[in-house]
Amino acid sequence: MESLLVLVLVGLAVLAIPAAIVFLLIGQSRLRRRISELEQRLAELRPAAVPASGTEATPSPKTAGDSGSVPERAEEPARTGPWAQVRPAEPVVEAGQEAVATVSAPASPPRAVVFRQERISALGRWLRENWFYAVSALSLALAGIFLVQYGVEKGLLSPTARVFAALTFGAVLIAAGEVVRRRFGDDETSSTAYLPSVFSGAGIVTLFGGVLAARQLYGLIGPEPTLTGMMAIALLGLVLGWYHGPLLAAVGLIGAYAAPFLVGGSSDEPSWLYAYFLIVALLGMGIDTVRRWAWISVLTLVGAYAAAWLLALWAPATEAEHAVFAVLLALAAITVPARRLVPDHGGSMVAEMVFRKKGDPWPEFPTRLAFGAVMASSAIVSLSGGDSEAAFLLAVVLLSGLTIALVLWASSARALQDATLFPAAGLLWVVLVQGIEGGAAYLRFATTYAETPEADYPMLVTALVALAALLSVLAAWRSFRAGATAAIWAGAAAVFAPALAIMLELGWVPARVIGPYPWALHALALGALMVVLTERFAHADGEARMRSALATLSALSCLAFACIIVLSSAALTVALAVTVAMAAALDRKFTLPPMSWFIYVGVVTLGFRLVLDPGLDWAEDAPLPEMLLAYGGTLIGFVLALWLVLPLARPLAKLMLESAAWSTGGLLVSLLLLRWLESLAAGKAETSHWGLGLFAVIWLGLAFAQVQRWALGGRMKEFRIILAVVFALAGGEAEFAAVTAANPLLEFGAEPVLGPPVLNTLMVAYLLPSLVIGFSAWRIGSMPLRMKQACGALAVALSVFWFGLAIRHFWQGPEGMHESNGVTQPELYSYTLALLVIGAALFYQSLARHSHRMRKAGLAVIGLAVAKVFLVDISGLGGLIRVFSLLALGLALAGLAWLNRWAMLRHSPQASEPLDQ
Repeated sequence: MESLLVLVLVGLAVLAIPAAIVFLLIGQSRLRRRISELEQRLAELRPAAVPASGTEATPSPKTAGDSGSVPERAEEPARTGPWAQVRPAEPVVEAGQEAVATVSAPASPPRAVVFRQERISALGRWLRENWFYAVSALSLALAGIFLVQYGVEKGLLSPTARVFAALTFGAVLIAAGEVVRRRFGDDETSSTAYLPSVFSGAGIVTLFGGVLAARQLYGLIGPEPTLTGMMAIALLGLVLGWYHGPLLAAVGLIGAYAAPFLVGGSSDEPSWLYAYFLIVALLGMGIDTVRRWAWISVLTLVGAYAAAWLLALWAPATEAEHAVFAVLLALAAITVPARRLVPDHGGSMVAEMVFRKKGDPWPEFPTRLAFGAVMASSAIVSLSGGDSEAAFLLAVVLLSGLTIALVLWASSARALQDATLFPAAGLLWVVLVQGIEGGAAYLRFATTYAETPEADYPMLVTALVALAALLSVLAAWRSFRAGATAAIWAGAAAVFAPALAIMLELGWVPARVIGPYPWALHALALGALMVVLTERFAHADGEARMRSALATLSALSCLAFACIIVLSSAALTVALAVTVAMAAALDRKFTLPPMSWFIYVGVVTLGFRLVLDPGLDWAEDAPLPEMLLAYGGTLIGFVLALWLVLPLARPLAKLMLESAAWSTGGLLVSLLLLRWLESLAAGKAETSHWGLGLFAVIWLGLAFAQVQRWALGGRMKEFRIILAVVFALAGGEAEFAAVTAANPLLEFGAEPVLGPPVLNTLMVAYLLPSLVIGFSAWRIGSMPLRMKQACGALAVALSVFWFGLAIRHFWQGPEGMHESNGVTQPELYSYTLALLVIGAALFYQSLARHSHRMRKAGLAVIGLAVAKVFLVDISGLGGLIRVFSLLALGLALAGLAWLNRWAMLRHSPQASEPLDQ
């Protein structure tokens, strides 16, 4: 008896709360009406605004909705809340006057852009003024659900009675809303504005809750009646949404998505809730496609994805159903807002917004909605394919199916072309991650022959490659129908199949299971497919050969891929070099300027392979023929490509190829010297002066290659500067170590000098880096002046340093290089002669080139020689050597004086006059 009394009191309280809210709302509405009347009387007392000459500033409603080309209903009442769409005023030209149409570029997004500042502000203002409507709707909706839950907790009513009570309560709320709407109205000017939407929306949510309780809590009905009932409720909501405002749709959608989580309970098979969420989503988008409220569709999709995600977290076993739901929701987002079973979205693509200029049209709302749904669904499916083999296969089927649907089914929808990227990229991701993370499908493939060598040939990899080939063929078919984007689709056809094969190679390494030759046959088959596409594109395009060039490059890449599978890593490097040369040949033959970008990518890729992977470490120890094949073949490819593009106006390709050829040639020469010297010195390159000098040559050459590419400018210039600095620091560190720690003159026990006088490892360690620095500074015309001067000074310093060490090695030999052995008289005299020769050369060049700086440098060197003779040679030399030293100094100075006089007279204006005048 006490329980029954409690139930009656709770029921009365639940019914009293809405009644109290209704009473307060009606009173507040009367107050608002009186305020509106007062404002209208005040407006009548104000003087009317003077319209512009020849026009009246009366607004005219537009005939197009916010989200597409479907017209608005003419009888729709005007709204002033945040739910109404804002329509700009149109001037009306009086009869007899000349109409001057001024077309201005839109400076803001279209009206169907949901998250705009004015809409958010309007919604905030509406909620501040009318928050009680939202609270009322929430209170009424929760009343029915909690009434059922209370009956569950107390066990007062039978399950059938509880469900019936909830359905009856929902029907009463809907009936109350209809009565209020028909009798008092629901527009902004009526005193009962929004009340019908509040009652009817709460009733729809209560009906959903009742059906869910009948299925989820009590098991009174099966899945089929449940779905039938929910579809009927959704249809009812669609009909009510036509007559009521968007507030009803919002209340119904939020409540419908929240109902399964509010009802509670447990189910052994909760996957049917995905069908429920899909029905609710169709309801929301169905209302929007009729009334064109735009933001209702956004709310619908956000709610559907959020509710499904929460359900997947609560029931991880339903991940497969979650993936299927995501794909179906994306297809619904494509069809329902556009009202087409076959998509025909026109206008701009979302990807074109990246290159959008002022005045260009924005993508239409259905396009943006479908784009976002495809992106979200592709991400959901891509993240659901790693737990089991069945999940992986389902993800592959769903992603490839969605890709095929966007290629074929949506072939008439120009604006949805860019959305195809998401499921295609998701398919590549799923295949790669399956192998990297060791998924069930990969493990089954990898262990095919581990325990049973007689097992059947595993077809999974072959099936994936065949699927990729099919998608490439479909992309090529779309290219023939795409018009302006034909080249993009041709690029997709040329890239996708090889890309999936590369994903398999990176993650699965099929050659370990099926062998290198069968796996290489897959690459060759893809290459043959690309040759067929090349022929078809060439036949269709005539003189315009962009598409055939893309397919040709893809075929060459497939051949290179097959070579690396069967042969070695050097084969891929050479094949890429051949691809670069082929791109240059195609550009020269068919005049295809975009081939410069392929050359750019090829040069960067080859540089990465030559330096890092497999890189210099591999080149030091690899067999000599393979090393020559990789670096020599790449050098030949660069030189050939440069020769092919020389007659063309291709500054990007020329600069990249020229810098790459010089750096690759330097790498090859340095590696050959390094390997030869290592064979003589039993592999001590890491601690020897010549090994460090060669390392400096390699990294300095790479640094100057980046300096030469500074002339390209653009966004990559900062990155090239960083690379140049990093490479220069690496080379400078190696050369500094060669000058100090590994220098046989300064370091006792350093690696000895190898080779005869002059032509020895001292030349490799010091003269060769000097020549690289000086020649690069002279060759790169775009190098900054201060950098040129610094490089020139550094080159001269290293050359002088090498010259001094070469003289010491000539007189002392490799065993006497260390400074502790002292200096012999012939060696000391040789330094004097060397200084005189260098000073004389600089002095002569200064006269020939009229260089004041070079003249000062020559005089400084000569002065140094004079100081050495008088301060060092006189005390350190003896006998005839001292005599010859002074004699050489005197004759040299006399000769330089005569040379200076002769040059001055020759270049003087009075040079033709006799000397005695």
